[in-house]
Amino acid sequence: MKISGKEYLEYLENAAEKINENRDYITNLDATTGDGDHWVNMNMGFSKIIDSKNELENLRINELLKKIGMIMMSTIGGSSGALYGSAYIAAAKKVGDIEFLDEKSILDLLEAQSNAIMSRGKVEPGNKTMLDSLYPAFEKYKDEYLKRKIDKEALIKIEEAAKEGMLKTKDMVATKGRASYREDKGVGHLDPGAVTMYYQISELMKYLSNKI
Repeated sequence: MKISGKEYLEYLENAAEKINENRDYITNLDATTGDGDHWVNMNMGFSKIIDSKNELENLRINELLKKIGMIMMSTIGGSSGALYGSAYIAAAKKVGDIEFLDEKSILDLLEAQSNAIMSRGKVEPGNKTMLDSLYPAFEKYKDEYLKRKIDKEALIKIEEAAKEGMLKTKDMVATKGRASYREDKGVGHLDPGAVTMYYQISELMKYLSNKI
């Protein structure tokens, strides 16, 4: 399994479309516990990446990931921009100078992104953030990779791990962001950042499955 920079951008287009399709749902979800601008911010970041496609598609993988991080950091508002920017820049450093993403470098990417979000956001799994979708996906990917089994079935399991993590945020107490100031601490509501992260992981696993 090998993914070029151009193909990674195709995956991001799919993720952008998925997020766009759920505009009202994400906005309403965030309006309940936050500022209601999560979809707008995410859409700005992804739109800028798609608009920069011709400039980005011939970059080597690490330069592509770094550039994506810089775009996200500069265009996505609030804490999400800093977290996504840090995640992609950390992934660029981790994967190194490679021509294609393969099974190992995708593991490296997920690990670097998880660690960067934990470090920059001062969060851990269970804090009701985007990490609660990403980290279970990373852990399941690592488990399957160590079994030398990144096949279609494994990718389904990874997607399901991300989904389960997202759904668990409904019962979590928010420790960060606007929801943490609510009397209910966001309990009873999904975290919008975890939802949009899940959409991205789901689309990535779907894209990888089509390459097997």
